Amino acid sequence: MKIKILYIGLSIFLLSWIIPSLVQLTMDSSPRYPFTYYSSVINQFCYLDQDNDNVRGKDMSGKVYSDAEFDRVLPMFYYRQLAMENAIPDSIQGVPVDRQTIARNNFFFWYKPKDKNTPVIELYPMFESCSGKVDLENPSDMFRLKENIEFIDMATNSVKEDKSLQFTEAMTKKDFRFPATEIVGNPTVKKEYDEGYLLLDADRRLFHLKQVKGRPYVRAITLPEGLTLEHLYLTEFRNKKTLAFMTDVNKAFYVLQNRTYEIVKTGIPAFDPETDALTIIGNMFDWTVRVTTPASDNYYALDANDYSLIKKLENESNVHSMPGITFTS
Repeated sequence: MKIKILYIGLSIFLLSWIIPSLVQLTMDSSPRYPFTYYSSVINQFCYLDQDNDNVRGKDMSGKVYSDAEFDRVLPMFYYRQLAMENAIPDSIQGVPVDRQTIARNNFFFWYKPKDKNTPVIELYPMFESCSGKVDLENPSDMFRLKENIEFIDMATNSVKEDKSLQFTEAMTKKDFRFPATEIVGNPTVKKEYDEGYLLLDADRRLFHLKQVKGRPYVRAITLPEGLTLEHLYLTEFRNKKTLAFMTDVNKAFYVLQNRTYEIVKTGIPAFDPETDALTIIGNMFDWTVRVTTPASDNYYALDANDYSLIKKLENESNVHSMPGITFTS
């Protein structure tokens, strides 16, 4: 009898959670945009156009492609299909490519405005970034950043005084001013490597913090004169080329290079994390960037080496109809 009551209670709970989501999904009248991706082969945007039950690949000149042709126009995206057919090209733009190279350099980044306001528990794991092991391991403690950095032993809920002092002194020696105003990282072991955290201190200066062989690694990152950062997004992509994406108070979008800590302004005209959604599909040649604002839906192709603007598609009406988009080289 108790088991039946438990099942009934669990069913009521699940239905109360699932049904509102289903209603919202069926009531959602937001526009559905076709898949759009920049082609490194023909150097223009391509997209999938649905005509009744038929989905066809097209480019901005209006040319229609068969499925096999579309795979070959977008080899960086459909490389798995091409690999199965033994049809990956030997080179693209004069650069040799293979399945492993393409996979290592491909990445996907997705941001929604509501992500910024998601409540977080201000306790963070500090992974060992140089353990020598294949997989990352969860630490036995968590840290918090207030007037100093404190590590809390999770088993005893007590402060690790020695470790806390060690990290606090390392940060203070690099002129970090507590408390931190921004803390970003990827606190999960489900990633290939760990770069710790990026911090903005009380003066909104940029720092890199991680643990290397049990010791604190702290790096103060010099910002270009006049640059005031607003938001940070740690990347940790497989190719380890970038360390973070960043925005400033003027809504400009930057890339923080890994290892060199060079800060590069991208060709994206503007991105406001408060209101805009951002999607980036990157490969070794270029990035397809989609910025969806309350008033528009825009695509930008960036050079993967210097992040300059190659092409853009802009739709000011926020209704994604290809003939109505302004195309600018």
